[in-house]
Amino acid sequence: MDKHHQNVWNNCLTSIRERIPIASYRTWFEPIVPLKLEKRVLTIQVPSTFFYEYIEDKYIDILSLSLRNELGEDAKLEYRLPAKTGGVKLNSTVDFTTPSTFTQTKVSTKQPTHVEKHTKLNSFVIPGAKTKVQVNPQLNHRYTMNAFVVGDCNRLAQSAGMEISQNPGGTAYNPFVVHGESGLGKTHLVQAIGFEIKNHFPDKAVLYVTANRFQTQYTEAVRNNNINSFIQYYQNIDVLIIDDIHEFKGKDKTQQSFFHIFNHLHQLNKQLILTSDTHPANLDGMEKRLLSRFKWGLITELVMPDHETRLAILKAKMKKDAVIFPIDVLEMIAANVSGSIRELESAIVTLSAPFKLMKRQITIESAREAIDKMIKSTKRELSIDSIQKIICDYYNMTPELLYSKCRKREIVQVRQICMYFAKSLTKLSLSTIGASLGGKDHATVLHANKTVINLMETDKKYRVQIGELEKKLKG
Repeated sequence: MDKHHQNVWNNCLTSIRERIPIASYRTWFEPIVPLKLEKRVLTIQVPSTFFYEYIEDKYIDILSLSLRNELGEDAKLEYRLPAKTGGVKLNSTVDFTTPSTFTQTKVSTKQPTHVEKHTKLNSFVIPGAKTKVQVNPQLNHRYTMNAFVVGDCNRLAQSAGMEISQNPGGTAYNPFVVHGESGLGKTHLVQAIGFEIKNHFPDKAVLYVTANRFQTQYTEAVRNNNINSFIQYYQNIDVLIIDDIHEFKGKDKTQQSFFHIFNHLHQLNKQLILTSDTHPANLDGMEKRLLSRFKWGLITELVMPDHETRLAILKAKMKKDAVIFPIDVLEMIAANVSGSIRELESAIVTLSAPFKLMKRQITIESAREAIDKMIKSTKRELSIDSIQKIICDYYNMTPELLYSKCRKREIVQVRQICMYFAKSLTKLSLSTIGASLGGKDHATVLHANKTVINLMETDKKYRVQIGELEKKLKG
């Protein structure tokens, strides 16, 4: 009986998932799409040529074993790129009994060796305006691709970014959405892509803007009765990079304007690059039609760096700051500071101060003492999503109930507890907290905070629950 290509691939994934770390599985196998199965040749679609090369280098043994178990010893594998790849066509058939071959019609992959010190300003005329509008890319020259340390935690996103820089708006990665916790390099990566595009296409209008800045500009445009010029300005951008798109949550009018800008740019094959602190599917308080458009392109996640990548980040930071630490010190830092890239860079700054200012040599003992103090004094900032998850798990409740309009007493109480901890354990505004929990306003958050405090004073069982949750949240 003939096997269906989707079933064969699903069985392969089950086998592969058991043999490699979950982070590697999500990065390198979840994005693959099975296309067809003909005469024991399984055709799969991979996002990029780099993707193909990495799988062939790192995972071909596991992949071949899984496929042979499904189709027999004469199983073969064929790779293809997405149809919309700017003219790049990949057609590689792998016979697992012989070395694999790879052929494609290539576009230029030559990379710039530097970043222009003076990025070209572009200009255009908005209908009805008397003068040309100049576009400053707003890119930070520290955030280049050469300074971006690549590891398993970000390799897929970086690879996709490099392909985008070769053909902005002409790949399958439009929009390109990068999500992950704070401090993992999202801003660095998207700005680096902006620089690469400017180097390849100096005449393209590239613009980096934070969601907060976009919101401020929108508010000013409304106040000055200038909303049409605001939208027309953004609709003339060739590559629009918006950082922290999650800050649009609950801001309906801003989302409506961005929706029109998004549609216009996408229809003209202009490139959109977005970042978020969470997967778009988890962005409550966003228009569904906007979220659906985020899924049109590629969504990638940046995760915490592994030990090898942490070492590479430390060495890069050490070189940039012109300090020299013994390798055992770097190993110690990499083993003990396992959080974000910001924390790793902070460790180098902390240790380099006595080295630079007082000419003290860095020893493993002094380094360990300094890192211990740094770890104890650094409180990991919780995200509102992680707070909601921990509290929902504690009460055995789904997050969807929190976002609903249900007024059942037990649901309302859990929602209030989430607001209470979000207010006390994060730096988020009251309006942002409320918007993240079913579109509530700041007054609702204040009321929830007072309610929780009052209940703790009068209800012993409730007070115990809050205490247990606090321990879980502070870890």
